Amino acid sequence: MDDNAEHLPLAALLALAMTGFICIMTETLPAGLLPEISNGLGVSPALAGQTITAYAVGSMVAAIPLTIATQGWRRRRVLIATILGFLFFNTLTALSSSYALTLVARFSAGAAAGLAWSLLAGYARRMVTPSLQGRAMAVAMVGTPIALSLGVPLGTWLGNLLGWRLAFGVMSVLTVMLIVWVLVKVPDYPGQPKGQQLPIRQVFNTPGIGLILAVVFTWMLAHNILYTYIAPFAAQAGLGHRVDMVLLVFGFASLIGIWVIGRVVDRNLRGAVLVSLAVFALSALLMGLRSHSAAAQYVSVFVWGLTFGGAATLLQTALADTAGAGADAALSMNVVTWNGAIAGGGILGGILLETQGANSLAWAAFVLLLIAFSIASAARRHGFPDGGRSVGLAVTSH
Repeated sequence: MDDNAEHLPLAALLALAMTGFICIMTETLPAGLLPEISNGLGVSPALAGQTITAYAVGSMVAAIPLTIATQGWRRRRVLIATILGFLFFNTLTALSSSYALTLVARFSAGAAAGLAWSLLAGYARRMVTPSLQGRAMAVAMVGTPIALSLGVPLGTWLGNLLGWRLAFGVMSVLTVMLIVWVLVKVPDYPGQPKGQQLPIRQVFNTPGIGLILAVVFTWMLAHNILYTYIAPFAAQAGLGHRVDMVLLVFGFASLIGIWVIGRVVDRNLRGAVLVSLAVFALSALLMGLRSHSAAAQYVSVFVWGLTFGGAATLLQTALADTAGAGADAALSMNVVTWNGAIAGGGILGGILLETQGANSLAWAAFVLLLIAFSIASAARRHGFPDGGRSVGLAVTSH
């Protein structure tokens, strides 16, 4: 930890946020450009959609081994390596005329993202004193809701205007700018000496880690069941042609949510987790009960966004606090769990949509959120303890 970091180093934290923004944009950009990618590579839209799957699989497969392999590296070196990965593989995606090569590039970009997500939270915590760590993480995570609410629609518009290849080219230009930003503004820290690196199994067996990961999975599974299939769900209320506005409402609320969580995470992390889960559950319940009301859907989506905005900050703070010196390893497990929930949301949501109809998505999310709330409630001693965050727990592994 930097003993002189008595304030928030906004320029450095926003560089981390920009890294997260590029992670999300790189992952989701094909979603809005599937017809163009399909035509450009000469494959079906379904096969073009596997470019998103390849990215998620890359993150899941690579997060833990890459995090372990780079634990001893200086932190800025690791961060630059991940950004260079985005530069190379987004450029390769933009230039590739081969479907197989594009899948390889997408998988590799996902691997870079897996390492980035394992790094960002711990890096942000290292920059400030323990009393500011929650707020610092909230700033570092702000790139996610911005990318989801504004970046993806903007990328889709740009791709439709100039072509999908140029949209990926723009991502490469942004990464070059980010590399300069990191070199100028982001401080460097040493990695972990070999003797201090904890085995992954030992970190997983730390009391509370398994419970937190269970909450991550159930919470994010509920979220992704709804988010992945928001278009058919919104269509029930006649909003099928206004999905962009629905997502904009969600994204705006997420920004408010991340600001609120940044103010309370250090004082009452447990309370913030339980309230977020309870309110999201009530939102899902309203979505299920009033699925044909446009007004109810807008209100529900706004409330849902409020609870989602700070979720990454809350869950990663809980993991890093609980893991102590094994924080990086625990955060790599979070990447795997989070991406597993994304994949699971697509699979389970698709099955429910085909067999039970769109309204079943809200009820499935409601049940999962009740499970997540129960697990978090039970993790009072380890995982989500009462009271403010302990300074003693706030030391990370960097």
